[in-house]
Amino acid sequence: MSAPVTPIRRIFIANRGEIAVRVIRTARALGIETVLGVSEADRDTLGARLATRAICLGPAQATRSYLNVGAVIEAAKGTGCDAVHPGYGFLSENRALAEACADNDLVFIGPTPANLDAVGDKLTARTHAEAAGVPLVPGGSADSAEEAMAIADAVGYPMLIKAVAGGGGRGMKRVDRREDLPAQLDLAISEAAAAFGDGRVYLERFVTVGRHVEVQILSDGATVLHAGERDCSVQRRYQKVVEEAPAPALSDTLRAGLHQAAIAYARHIGYRSLGTVELLVDVAREEFYFLEMNARIQVEHPVTEAITGLDLVALQIAIAEGRPLGLAQTDIRTHGHAIECRLNAEDPANGFMPSPGRVRQAWFPALPGLRVDTHMQPGALISPYYDSMIAKLIAWGETREAALAVMRDALRVSELDGVQTNAGLHAAIMEDDLFGAGGVDTTYLPGLLARRAEAQT
Repeated sequence: MSAPVTPIRRIFIANRGEIAVRVIRTARALGIETVLGVSEADRDTLGARLATRAICLGPAQATRSYLNVGAVIEAAKGTGCDAVHPGYGFLSENRALAEACADNDLVFIGPTPANLDAVGDKLTARTHAEAAGVPLVPGGSADSAEEAMAIADAVGYPMLIKAVAGGGGRGMKRVDRREDLPAQLDLAISEAAAAFGDGRVYLERFVTVGRHVEVQILSDGATVLHAGERDCSVQRRYQKVVEEAPAPALSDTLRAGLHQAAIAYARHIGYRSLGTVELLVDVAREEFYFLEMNARIQVEHPVTEAITGLDLVALQIAIAEGRPLGLAQTDIRTHGHAIECRLNAEDPANGFMPSPGRVRQAWFPALPGLRVDTHMQPGALISPYYDSMIAKLIAWGETREAALAVMRDALRVSELDGVQTNAGLHAAIMEDDLFGAGGVDTTYLPGLLARRAEAQT
């Protein structure tokens, strides 16, 4: 017997920036009202203007507004909302918010608390991957330097220390020599405890030449489907900069294996909602390993939408309402190629320092094949309190070469004045022969930055 369908009339959006605008636009197309929770710094943003209503959650500091579960629930109930969409980041994978929604008769537009438990702790996630038959990078957890030494001696160097509760490179340290392990372990534990309130770490063999490839999952709790993969290997300090779909230069066998592994993992944990299974492709060994599962909408979801024609936010809402997917795997077909550039308010020439300030001009071209997801408008204030991403440029073409051409044109003629941005770096990536050939690994961007720095000296 299928679960009852609970139509959503009004969504409270517990987020900001471009993802808030993205959710508002899909909700509007579905005839759903939106209430946007804003901080005092975001009262006059594009999202606040587009939403049916905006309500202040608290001061600019995220801990007192966007990360305040009690304030989110109170605001959602007080404005007559029947659902909460957490976007990405902030409270998007927070079990306390999911439980608070259930306790207050609010639909959480995301996975179940049990799903969040299964994937939120990386050691637990690894255990589930092993049970699902998904390959793991050799390694294990360590509570002491002695345990870490034993793991590293068994697996071999270089090793990577990772925070159990972490992400985005925080609490992550590479260790090349045995004598460096104790100090790096202490540093990783300290960083993890400061960033996540959880100092637990584990070790993995460092894959010297690896590609970061992730698979988009859709599941209504009964049917689990994939919507292809994305390549996110262009990274700086473990932060994604450029993403594309499908992943170039993969064999059909490896691509199919990635899809099957992601479905097996999601099915094993009884996943329900959108999710992304992240995998590391070992180029030298032609193998892949489980990294983690992100139980939310991803920043890079537009490239998947561009090649499949799906509205992933609409599907996320439908699943939360209790509706079946109504799709078979054969219904999800990909066409063409898409590339996404994350445009950040930062200065690459000055160590990528954030560049807060007021935007004087914000103009993006209307090019065939170009989609722009942004919350920027002339006069917008880029606050120092939040992430520096100000726009995503998504280029689609019949071929990868055509998508690259669209992106080059978009970067050349877009105008965003008043703050420094990384648009010049994106232009350099799009013009670079190595990236143009396809299939770069995670060492690519550090190498490009080093070559550019050397050329300027």
